[in-house]
Amino acid sequence: MLLKDFLTKKKYYSIKLTKTRTNHFELKAKINGVKGSFILDTGASNTCVGFEKASYFKLNAQDSEIKAAGAGATEMLTKEAIDVQIKIGKWQYHNLHLVLLDLTHVNTALINHHAKPVDGIIGADILKKGKAIIDYNKKRLYLKKRVFLF
Repeated sequence: MLLKDFLTKKKYYSIKLTKTRTNHFELKAKINGVKGSFILDTGASNTCVGFEKASYFKLNAQDSEIKAAGAGATEMLTKEAIDVQIKIGKWQYHNLHLVLLDLTHVNTALINHHAKPVDGIIGADILKKGKAIIDYNKKRLYLKKRVFLF
C-alpha cells in the first residue's frame, strides 16, 4: 500500500510541496482567506509572516515582548496576531496565534539564490496541530483532518 493511500484512509489531506533553489519546501496557504507563499520550516517553533504583510493578510497585530531568533538573526522584535484563520489545501485551523517579524533576512537570502521571496513561514505549531507527516521523496505534506465537536 502506498503512503498516500494509507494516510488518506487515516483521514489526512495531501498538500503539494515545491522544492526551491535553496532546497526549502514551499507551499501555498491562505491566511484569513488571502493566498500567500510560505516556506515549510520544521525548526521554526511558530508560524509567522513578515511585518509588511499584516494588512495584506487582514491581521490585527499587537505588540509583543517576545524576541525571535533564527536564520542568523537574533533578538528580533515581534508582533502577534490572534484569532487567525489558516487554510493549507483542504486543511484548516481557526484561532491560530501568528507571529509577525522582519523577514528581510530570509527573503534577501532567497533572492540572492535566485529564489522567489515568501510571505511567511509555516512552523512546528501548525505541523503539530495537523499531526503532520512529510514525504520528502514525493514532496507532499500530510495534515490530519480536524474533527469538530459541537
